[in-house]
Order: sequence, then C-alpha cells, then structure tokens
Amino acid sequence: MKIYSFEKLDVWQESIALVKIIYSLTESFPIDEKFGLTSQLKRATVSISSNLAEGTSRATPKDKAYFTTISFSSVMEVLNQLIISKDLGFISENDYILARNKIEKITNMLNALRNYQLNK
Repeated sequence: MKIYSFEKLDVWQESIALVKIIYSLTESFPIDEKFGLTSQLKRATVSISSNLAEGTSRATPKDKAYFTTISFSSVMEVLNQLIISKDLGFISENDYILARNKIEKITNMLNALRNYQLNK
C-alpha cells in the first residue's frame, strides 16, 4: 500500500492523535451538545489533519503554506472550544491540560512547517 507524503508528516500524526483525544473527551459531553459543541470540536479537530493532507497535493510552497495556515486556524478553534468546554464543566482540568499540551506541540510544528514552506 502506498504511503502518501502527508502521512509521513509528524505534525499530521500528532493531529490524528488529537482527533482521538477529542473524540474520547466528547463522549462524556451532555447529549444536548451532540449537535453543538461536540460536533464543532470534532469537525474542527478533523479539519487540522484534513488541511495538512490537502496542502501536500498543492504545487507551490505558497499554496502548501496556505493550507498549513488553515490547519493552524483550526487548532485555535479547537483550543477555544476546549476552553469553553472546561468552563462549562464538560471536561476536567486534567483533560484540558492534556489536550492543551498536545495543541501546543501541534502549533509549534505547524509554525515550523509553514516557515519551511515559505522559505523554500
């Protein structure tokens, strides 16, 4: 089976790990949040890896960097939603810290990737 270039990116692999964390965390959200915060968190988290994958198919470094930027924006959306989730008592402080640490790692990696793409 062919392995595509995005699958080799460490940041893509970390973003998939974040998806798993978010899906696990949202299992305990109130049922009335199924189409609210739960759905928003899942979609935004999946968007991180999806935009990284899409960006690898682009021809120019500038286009690739554009999709990396979109991935970064999605990470910020996830962070905002996690803060709200913590403030509403949907997740514990420990779970919030676990997810936030993963987010910090991903944002650092995305910044490095974007800088690399723009300086190519």
